[in-house]
Amino acid sequence: HIVESGGGSVLPGGSLRLSCAASGLTLNDYNIGWFRQAPGKARVGISYIMSDGRSDYADFVRGRFTISSDNAKNTVYLQMNSLEPEDTAVYYCAADAHPSSIPIMVRSGIVDERLLELWGQGTLVTVSS
Repeated sequence: HIVESGGGSVLPGGSLRLSCAASGLTLNDYNIGWFRQAPGKARVGISYIMSDGRSDYADFVRGRFTISSDNAKNTVYLQMNSLEPEDTAVYYCAADAHPSSIPIMVRSGIVDERLLELWGQGTLVTVSS
């Protein structure tokens, strides 16, 4: 399974680093995506990192968020800088072996949770003054 951590409360302009740690599987064998769901809104894709290292971002986080992986720790990270109140949401990571499922969801903004193999339980990020 996969587990997110690192959420919390932060002031606008602040930073957080989320972690997505795996057990019982090797994350590098999968494509990993970060998603978020704000209260009353649909889940959306934020970023992904492919098993070959390629990554991309949704436009609304590009330049502020950075995705990375540490294969030795079997963990994927999401560094979030310049956080805004609009970034308040539950953040999820997901793993899937299909080459295009996660990238399509991040690029289109349309997420079908049923199509991805594994989801974490989520970690709450609150950005507020």
